[in-house]
Amino acid sequence: MMKSAEQHARVAQVLTPEDLLAHWQGHRKLTRRVIETFPEDAFFNYSLGGMRPFAKLAQELLSIAGPGIKEIATGKTTEYQEGVDPGQNKANILTLWDEATEEINTYYAQISLERFQEHIKLFGQYEGTVSSNIFYFIDNEIHHRGQGYVYLRALGIEPPAFWER
Repeated sequence: MMKSAEQHARVAQVLTPEDLLAHWQGHRKLTRRVIETFPEDAFFNYSLGGMRPFAKLAQELLSIAGPGIKEIATGKTTEYQEGVDPGQNKANILTLWDEATEEINTYYAQISLERFQEHIKLFGQYEGTVSSNIFYFIDNEIHHRGQGYVYLRALGIEPPAFWER
């Protein structure tokens, strides 16, 4: 008996879209705790080895996740705008982080299962599937959070346990 494309997709998938979103939001909760852990001055000014301060990394993450998932859901291409400017205030970043979390939840829910393998050109320049772009959002966040862990340890501050998502 032949399976329809939808039945095949459901059989072949490893994670449900809901599982992937929960995984992603677990990482976002952990990154939020890393932001909270930073002393205000160090958040904006501390760096090692030529890397950007963690505030700049957080701003990059804010420039990608919410706008990226909105573009995926709506199909309306926007130009990538790096560096949301919250001023020199960590509380503003945390507010923007929470707003982006809600934006992600809202727009992610609008993506059908069939779209996850659709090829797109995100921000008019990054080619891949919907799922590969979402995995990039997650991987990029993990990468930058790792830099934050290095900074916190160098400052003598114990970072949040990475497994507590």
